Amino acid sequence: MASVFEPSQSTSRQPQGPSMADTLPSIAFGFDDLRDRMARFTTKFDAFIEQGRKRLLEERNQFRMNVAELQEDQRMKKKDIEILQLKTNTHQQVMAKEAAEMQAMQTQIASLTAQRDKQATTRDALRSRSRRRRRTSRRGWRRSGAHAAQQESQARFNVPELDFWVTYLCMRIEGAGAEDRLKFVYTHVDEKNWDREAWFELCTGSRDYDVRHCRPKLEREKVERVLERVNETRELSVLLKGMRELFVEALKS
Repeated sequence: MASVFEPSQSTSRQPQGPSMADTLPSIAFGFDDLRDRMARFTTKFDAFIEQGRKRLLEERNQFRMNVAELQEDQRMKKKDIEILQLKTNTHQQVMAKEAAEMQAMQTQIASLTAQRDKQATTRDALRSRSRRRRRTSRRGWRRSGAHAAQQESQARFNVPELDFWVTYLCMRIEGAGAEDRLKFVYTHVDEKNWDREAWFELCTGSRDYDVRHCRPKLEREKVERVLERVNETRELSVLLKGMRELFVEALKS
């Protein structure tokens, strides 16, 4: 009987050849290479994403800057348009005002021309009427003899000279309701109304001339100065011109 400590026949048997696993073909999956490639791809992809994000951010910032510049340009152009429009409106207003002033000036010139023609016609008519009145008065005075004293007072005046001043000073001579008084009536003494009349009554009853009444009223001191020169020179033209100047001065004030 064999001992229990003796190796069995199976355990002491030597291997007969290669095992089945050793005979299978070896397969190389390349996990390391794939892992490296995936890592490189991931790195490149992350870099691409980062670059895209940066480029998108830069483009967005640039777009905002462009929009801001366009808005600023638009605002400036709008302001320039408003300024030009204001200048255009101002120019149009100035042109309209000048046209209105020109029209008013032409109207005023036409009115003054018509007024001048009317006054010339009135002056000629007054001259003619004054001549007729003087002729009628002379005939009446010669016939009646009631105005002898008045004829004597008027004899002091030079008739041709008086006619000259009547024409030159735009005046006429009327009776004042008394034998020793004459009424001198002026026109064209008021620049605003050429038809307005101004008159004074001359008293010829004494050697020295005297003015008793006048319209419009004049300062007595100024009238006295004129009378003083007249009585010294005995020139009627001094009186007629001096009184006319006083009337013109009074109507201007």
